[in-house]
Amino acid sequence: MIELPVISEGEEKKKRKPDWLRVKLPIGKEYAKVRKLVDNHKLHTICESGSCPNMGECWGAGTATFMILGNVCTRSCTFCAVATGRPPEYDAEEPKRVAEAIKLMEVKHAVLTSVNRDELKDRGAEIWYQTVVETKKLSPRTTIETLIPDVKGNWDALYRMIEGGQEVVSHNVETVERLYRRVRPQAKYQRSLDQIKRTNEAGKRTKSGIMLGVGETIDEVHKAMDDLAEHGLHILTLGQYLQPTKRHLEVAEFIHPDQFEAYREEGLKRGLKYVESGPLVRSSYHAERHVNVPI
Repeated sequence: MIELPVISEGEEKKKRKPDWLRVKLPIGKEYAKVRKLVDNHKLHTICESGSCPNMGECWGAGTATFMILGNVCTRSCTFCAVATGRPPEYDAEEPKRVAEAIKLMEVKHAVLTSVNRDELKDRGAEIWYQTVVETKKLSPRTTIETLIPDVKGNWDALYRMIEGGQEVVSHNVETVERLYRRVRPQAKYQRSLDQIKRTNEAGKRTKSGIMLGVGETIDEVHKAMDDLAEHGLHILTLGQYLQPTKRHLEVAEFIHPDQFEAYREEGLKRGLKYVESGPLVRSSYHAERHVNVPI
């Protein structure tokens, strides 16, 4: 007779998605309008590729986060739903198409992100720069956040990425240092901190995000906050990790909203200027609020 593993009641509750993580399906006229524009302009959005739980809320309000440089990533992070592989050649006309869509949608605050393009010498920096410049040209009143990838220490690429005129430059550390090998096997914790530090030294408003519930401890989160503050971070987002498919990293724990609030208060005490913290928070959630954070 085969013995089945015994799952305790506590473990079962830990795995079961709690009520506070329920989200509404994306519906409504504004959502349909954005859906049509994204399809017609052949744009990739991290809302879709990243299976974001806030897509209904954000798109329903007529906003979206655009993912440039394709939808195939050279990295294989264990938490991410974006496809991994060798990306096709990038589209040099993409910056103009993204800028045109943002203008058509009358977006007041646009968030731009991308896959990692490690195979490119400049990590895609020129496309990043041109996308921001073209957007500002067509929509001068639109504020922009760029959520940029790890440039693998190519600081010339970093400076090109961030000099287009965006108001916020974000780079997510994603998790605490101890879990990097398991969560971000091709990234380095200190390298991401150094990237944030250089961005801050360039005079930019800096932002980063951490997923919770992948096995970190409270002390480790506090240590990450200290590290980020010491490297010049202004804005931090904290949200619950949700497993996109069975092939991805499992959720270790569902963090209670009270703990998210405690983290928010702790982050402010440790020198961060603004902390967005909650189970459904993602890096671009309420991003329009972050534009005026003092630096």
